[in-house]
Amino acid sequence: MRNLVRGCPPQRARVIAVASGKGGVGKTNIVVNLGLILSRQGKKILILDADLGLANVDILLGLLPRYNLLDVLNGQCNLQEVIVRGPHNLLLIPGVSGFEKLAELDHFSRNQLMKELATLAKEVDIILIDSGAGISRTVLSFAAAAGEAIVVSTPEPTAIADAYCLIKALQRLNVSMYLLVNRAASDADGMITARRLRGACHRFLQLDLPLLGIIPDDRHVSEAVRKQQPYSAIYPRCRAAKALQEAAARLQGQDLPFIGPKNFWQCLERLFGR
Repeated sequence: MRNLVRGCPPQRARVIAVASGKGGVGKTNIVVNLGLILSRQGKKILILDADLGLANVDILLGLLPRYNLLDVLNGQCNLQEVIVRGPHNLLLIPGVSGFEKLAELDHFSRNQLMKELATLAKEVDIILIDSGAGISRTVLSFAAAAGEAIVVSTPEPTAIADAYCLIKALQRLNVSMYLLVNRAASDADGMITARRLRGACHRFLQLDLPLLGIIPDDRHVSEAVRKQQPYSAIYPRCRAAKALQEAAARLQGQDLPFIGPKNFWQCLERLFGR
């Protein structure tokens, strides 16, 4: 790929988009708690809240950011002023409701922003992107630029159907995907959901979809949301936290293939700038 952002430093971070076919499946909660688990393990994690419709990572972390990326695009502040530090040095770029404006920026302004973001990517290990629900251009662009995506679904039939549509769209973009089943009533319920989705992918898409994990339906999750704290922080021994810890271990290469980092910001600049 040609160098679209001249002068960008080499990217160090692995970038993973977290998406879902429909809203309401707990995707943002997965992003927040997965990021916190990885941070506690010594990884430098940056969360990019790119859910244009429901940007609320800051709420789940109990943070009150002064700026978001839209303020950078409008020239009200610089990127460093946008970044918020959460527990265990978890970094957050909050409420990126302005990312869709990238297509409206002139080439120089967009290049400057991407250079700042690329510099930031050199300083962290993993960037987790809360990329929204559905198959909009923005959701697909973030996943395509990242090259890796976690597809979150619940056992509900509508969630399974919408997840399959998302997987089909991401496959066309050559995105490596992992399946995470959330809010399963039991391990058996989660495995049935995983088999349905993985079976459909194998039969109709010739796709072997790795299962990242099954997160049980756990009352501690909703209790943590009400307290505006991550459940893996205040209830680290609850069933949901333990299952997500196992998923985090698989994500780091113990059981899953890892494609290696690509220059996310250059890819994103191309996708939004064309």
